[in-house]
Amino acid sequence: MTDVTDGVLHTLFRSNQGGHEQVVLCQDRATGLKAVIAIHSTALGPALGGTRFYPYATEEAAVADALNLARGMSYKNAMAGLDHGGGKAVIIGDPERIKTEELLQAYGRFVVSLGGRYVTACDVGTYVADMDVVARVCPWTTGRSPENGGAGDSSVLTAYGVFQGMRASAQYLWGDPTLRGRKVGVAGVGKVGHYLVGHLLEDGAQVVITDVRPDAVRRVTDAHPEVTVAADTDALIRTEGLDIYAPCALGGALNDESVQVLTAKVVCGAANNQLAHPGVEKDLADRGILYAPDYVVNAGGVIQVADELHGFDFDRCKAKASKIFDTTLAIFARAKEDGIPPAAAADRIAEQRMAEARTPAFPGEAAQV
Repeated sequence: MTDVTDGVLHTLFRSNQGGHEQVVLCQDRATGLKAVIAIHSTALGPALGGTRFYPYATEEAAVADALNLARGMSYKNAMAGLDHGGGKAVIIGDPERIKTEELLQAYGRFVVSLGGRYVTACDVGTYVADMDVVARVCPWTTGRSPENGGAGDSSVLTAYGVFQGMRASAQYLWGDPTLRGRKVGVAGVGKVGHYLVGHLLEDGAQVVITDVRPDAVRRVTDAHPEVTVAADTDALIRTEGLDIYAPCALGGALNDESVQVLTAKVVCGAANNQLAHPGVEKDLADRGILYAPDYVVNAGGVIQVADELHGFDFDRCKAKASKIFDTTLAIFARAKEDGIPPAAAADRIAEQRMAEARTPAFPGEAAQV
């Protein structure tokens, strides 16, 4: 992992998207592990964020993704009211081809080397069973199975939190916190999206879905034959009469092209880093599209894994995730008051909390989690 160009270094040291405390490049030749662990901030406590396992086109792309995701976790954890900073890890490669127990444990040992500054969990390409493997060598692992002292699948509360963000968006825009009769498009019905579809249908919404994986689509349509299927994301966002668009796959879904053809009045989804670049949030506002900031509404999962560190209680976590409704409404109110897009309002609130926080002592304090 030596091909880290000046573009990444510029992001890290000289841009507003940087400011990270630490970036660790990890390699274990025996297992084929190549990974990046990025710690953006420990102002609120040990950095907490998932491990993404993905076949990046280049190592530079992997580092850039880790930086972006770690920064997003700082803001997500701050807005969720957690005593955690933001971090993220990415493992480079196709998990279907190279993932082994030996590789995961090699990764876990790198997490251990950070002495508790970073607590890991599941993300795209990693699952509860993987975290059980990592936890054999790393005490700073969450998202484990109940049989191994964990909370299980965090996608359940991630979807529930996104649903609360949608309810808040409906309350703000239409005066009623229900999705009944609304047409909602869900792009990506995998780990989180298929749970979200269930919440929407239970609330009386009309649901249109799409996913690049036919098996993911079939799982939803087999369980819910009333769901409509769009050919692809481009067709979904152009769907006539669409009220809400929920990006639930990878980031960058909202870009210069998609925003201009989007028919929905609200964007509220589970994907991280939905805004392809700075300025997209203003484009949404200019078109009169209400944007529920991604890292606010998708915080249910991190609320769950953070609770695991203190003895998991599902009801306690669900109650915390329910507050995403109030937090989302508060962001919309702040945006209106300050005359800025909701994404900027959320950033201001999160940055204020981080700026006012004390920095925990390491490694002693972190070792208590």
